[in-house]
Amino acid sequence: MKIILFANTDWYIYNFRRSLALALQATGYEVLLISPFGEYGQKLRALGLRWEPLPMDRRSLNPLRELVLLWHLRRLFRREKPALVHGFTIKCAIYGSLVAQLAGVPARVNAVAGMGYVFASNDLKARLLRPLVRALLRLALDGERARLILQNPDDVALFAQAGLVDAARVRLIPGSGVDCRRFTHATRALAGSPLKVLLAARLLWDKGLAEYAQAARQLLGQGRAIRFLLAGTPDPGNPAAVPEASVQAWVNEGLLEWLGHVDDMPALLASVDVVVLPSYYREGLPKSLIEAAACGLPLITTDMPGCREVVTDGADGLLVPARNAAALADAIARLQDDPALATRLGVAARAKALAEFDERIVIARTLAVYGELLPPAAQAQPRHS
Repeated sequence: MKIILFANTDWYIYNFRRSLALALQATGYEVLLISPFGEYGQKLRALGLRWEPLPMDRRSLNPLRELVLLWHLRRLFRREKPALVHGFTIKCAIYGSLVAQLAGVPARVNAVAGMGYVFASNDLKARLLRPLVRALLRLALDGERARLILQNPDDVALFAQAGLVDAARVRLIPGSGVDCRRFTHATRALAGSPLKVLLAARLLWDKGLAEYAQAARQLLGQGRAIRFLLAGTPDPGNPAAVPEASVQAWVNEGLLEWLGHVDDMPALLASVDVVVLPSYYREGLPKSLIEAAACGLPLITTDMPGCREVVTDGADGLLVPARNAAALADAIARLQDDPALATRLGVAARAKALAEFDERIVIARTLAVYGELLPPAAQAQPRHS
């Protein structure tokens, strides 16, 4: 029996869902991964997974281009005859579900991690698109053999209030999970100098990059011994992308050290003392936070949907108001001045990651959602060597 996983980048599949794909394959399912073309497709194939590129531009609003993509998806679904299509992000949820219904695919699962640009932004383009996207989502998410996976209670409430989906079809699963065997706890002594602070995120304004730079400016201006690291690359497909020139200006000012893309996140996290995410984006469940939590790092993030599901203020991290560089700076200074607090928060963060965010928990709960939709006789059986 075949399952198709559909995402808007091959990078997303590789970094967020490859463990799910491998687990499905090990359980006995045939798995097909589809996304726009990218360098991570070959990495997925190297893992023994089947991946096909799509003629898809996630930024596109060109009607002709979008019709070509829908026609391609319909042909692909009819050829492959999957039992279930699982779409990630809003565009893939809409297109994958609508085409799956037309192609006679029996079951549909969609996972929406955060509300994305259309719902998070207040610029004119986003406001104009919002009513159309709402209407298409209602069509895509409708049906007895459909389920919607959301990552935090705020999004569950938002979808319910907007009437986008029957609440009985919603399942809450916290994020895509983290491999707690790979992201391990290392003992740290924050009394050393300088303190190393990391922000790892796509380079978007609404990830709080400007606030991070301003907090660095404030703390370095006080003469504090702190290194501010930034890991991530520009996302030209997103209207909220931070221009590379802005990042370089912060670097030239001596505020930040820009690492660019980092493949070995466990090694990077093992080398830092504090991880921050000053996001005012409607996150699903931020991967960078749960990876840092698994490493036993103290976390600082904003009191925003998704972020506050990872961090409970004062228990396993610190919460600060969104768009508030001074509060972010104060929180960083608090951890630098109180190494015992930082250590206690990091230990609690690791315990929470093990109990709630380990990818084995997330994968098991995702398979249980598939089990609700697939007939027992047709469900895959574990492979035996």
